[in-house]
Amino acid sequence: MFELGRELKRFFASDRAKPPTDGLTGGDSSLLELLDARLLAQEAKACDVAAGRIGAKDKPRRRLEAAIVWREVARRTGDPVALRKAAASAETSAAGFEAVHRKDGWARARCEQAFCALLGAEIFGDPGLNAAAEIAFKDARSSVKGGLAAPLADVGLIAIEGRALLDKADAAEAWALVGRFSAPIAALDTIAKRVTAARGLAAEARLIRADLLSAFGARLKNGDLIDAAALEASTAAERLDNAYEPLTWVRAKIMHGQALALRGEAVGDVDALAAGAGALALALDNLTRDHSPLDWARTQVALAQALQALGEASSDARAFEHAVSCYDRAGIVLRNAATLPLRGVAASARAMCLARSAEITGDASVLDVAEAAMKIELASLSPRRDPVGWALAQLHLARLYEARMAMTGREAGERAAALMALDAALDVFADHGMRSLTILATEAIGRLSARAVQL
Repeated sequence: MFELGRELKRFFASDRAKPPTDGLTGGDSSLLELLDARLLAQEAKACDVAAGRIGAKDKPRRRLEAAIVWREVARRTGDPVALRKAAASAETSAAGFEAVHRKDGWARARCEQAFCALLGAEIFGDPGLNAAAEIAFKDARSSVKGGLAAPLADVGLIAIEGRALLDKADAAEAWALVGRFSAPIAALDTIAKRVTAARGLAAEARLIRADLLSAFGARLKNGDLIDAAALEASTAAERLDNAYEPLTWVRAKIMHGQALALRGEAVGDVDALAAGAGALALALDNLTRDHSPLDWARTQVALAQALQALGEASSDARAFEHAVSCYDRAGIVLRNAATLPLRGVAASARAMCLARSAEITGDASVLDVAEAAMKIELASLSPRRDPVGWALAQLHLARLYEARMAMTGREAGERAAALMALDAALDVFADHGMRSLTILATEAIGRLSARAVQL
């Protein structure tokens, strides 16, 4: 799938070859997917150079091109510096378009600013960025009636509303919200007939809708919503050419596999779980770590979660062992990304897999490994910067202490340590209004208190 990309890499990255001053793609964002992460970073720097040249024509457009490339760098690597550069370039672009009264360009630049904020909220776990994105999308939408910016702003606004409703909407409200994506997606499909880059944007809009469908379905345990997510992701993949849009295509395949696994977990269908894990493994065969490190790591985590659910459904220690291997592979990328909540999620889930494997096999040494890893992860987390991630780690550490007591039948300080961890986690969950996690922590405290009475 990445043959053309590898040809480009050999051609442009050879010792004798010198990259063109204005980059490898010449401003055509549809070609970005053919570049691996290293070449993409070079392209972003080249775009900055081109936009900053004294004699450059149409500097606002050049700044917008640079913003688009830097955002893709951030999306593939999780680099906060790249995301800040993207946001700054988009802001400069908007100011340039505004100075020459080009409303369409200004609206597109404001959309790019908003998408930078949405990406920051997604990968860095900062929900406050959603508010900034909403303001930018509304600005863009109010200034234009058509063109590319209008449907992009509509997609962004619906996505933000969906994120806000994830914890409280019922099935009817979920269906109504995702149905509103149809009009802007149809508009993007129409634009894609004459603008190649819009085809990828239409696919991204479908994947945003699929992601919301999956999230609503998983919370509501609604198989129909999750089936719709799988269909939406499959439709997005079918409309793409994996030779020229390999990364968006594989992201659609990953979303399809995740939806299948979620359906299996939601309705207790082991076959669906296995199908989801198989689909994710096939998607990984079409994605290299060099091309998109963060996508690769996230897919490893998704596969691990599917295997973990499969292990819970079948009580098979081998599924947990395979899940641990996937989490370890994801750690190759995530170990240097302390600011990403995904790192804490993966570390905590890995510890839980080891705990379940130990419970099934009766091997206490596995718990020693899990406990040590969880304490290392806790040491790297900041309760001030990421309170929820820190509290989740405390909850999982308490779970490991509880598993040790259940396995050994004795208590050597684990109960007190677990209660201390749970008390700290409970305060955070309560402060952030996380009802389901508050219930989990409260139930764990109840079990440990009952154990104290028995002892």
